[in-house]
Amino acid sequence: MTGNLQVKTGKYYMIFNIYENGKRKQKWEATGLSEKGNKRKAEKMLRDRINEIEIEQVRRPADEIIFTDCVVHWLNVVKDKVDPITYQGYDLITKRHIISWPRWTGLSLSKIDRKLIQRFLDEKKENGRLDGKGGLSSKSVREFKNLLNLAFTQAIREDLLTNNPCEALQLPPKDSPEAHFYTLGQLNTLLSVSKDEPLYPIIKTAIVYGLRKSEILGLKWDSIDFDLNTLSIKYTVVKVTKVVEKARTKTKSSHRTFPLFPDMKDLFESIKKEQEANRKLFGAEYIQNDYVFCWPNGKPIGPDYVSHKFPKILKKYGLPHIRFPHQLSSGTLAGRLCIQVLSFFRLRFNRYRIPRLVKKNCGNIYSFHFAGRHMLS
Repeated sequence: MTGNLQVKTGKYYMIFNIYENGKRKQKWEATGLSEKGNKRKAEKMLRDRINEIEIEQVRRPADEIIFTDCVVHWLNVVKDKVDPITYQGYDLITKRHIISWPRWTGLSLSKIDRKLIQRFLDEKKENGRLDGKGGLSSKSVREFKNLLNLAFTQAIREDLLTNNPCEALQLPPKDSPEAHFYTLGQLNTLLSVSKDEPLYPIIKTAIVYGLRKSEILGLKWDSIDFDLNTLSIKYTVVKVTKVVEKARTKTKSSHRTFPLFPDMKDLFESIKKEQEANRKLFGAEYIQNDYVFCWPNGKPIGPDYVSHKFPKILKKYGLPHIRFPHQLSSGTLAGRLCIQVLSFFRLRFNRYRIPRLVKKNCGNIYSFHFAGRHMLS
């Protein structure tokens, strides 16, 4: 359950967002506190009252608890226990797909069985798109099942159920879409036609280093060492419903360092100079931050812009549709392997005297990567 405070006629009121039969309703309660000097007391009263209502809901027997209310309760339980991006995903699935499914609207927790859940998953697979244009992917359906499983596990933990109805469900096979990657010639064409696009530096960074979108947008100036010629992956910027900035990477192994190639060094130096000029131009209106990829006013370029703009660039210039950056960077797999080898020697021995060793152990990878990079320069 969520709630907030509002002031009406000089008094604080508590407003609770309650889900009944899958629909959100607002409930108002007076605090009796005047607005002046009582904000902290009102906030504490709101928190305490939310806890009381949730406890009352949980203590009811399973045949009295509405199933959708139980799912919302689980969502509130895990909110502070999972990563913010994970929670955004849970919240989105819960509100768009689970509590809105009409066939279990108003049903009590005890009435939800395996057959009904199987019907829910089957319907979502067949015709689950919100725009009405067909079904959802196997990956999405499996995510729905996992979320329901967690909600029922919480109910068991709170002694509301003894068995989990998510057991023995029939799930659709995992999707195995055919991957299509750009050839070196197509990468070269993409860089050529997008030269004047705001997205160009981001596209080139993705091609050269094979980074995730979150890692590219998370690059800060302290990630780039212009003296040692290295680029380190330290931060990420991710969004499901809200942008979340993280001072860490997706996994420990994702925190890595690459060589700063001469053409990329030139690119980053030009971006830095442009930012310094814009900072003077906008003055106090400039949005101060340390991100590499920003708009002229200093606002960081967001994940949504990249996701929406990239396919438009491909369509504009008649290039095959691919996903950014997965099918863009995977096409340079050999190049990225070579980068990893170069990174190791650069950091371990502080030198690049390894051509013979690389060619001996990696075959044509070294030649492929550097021939490609000269073409992409």
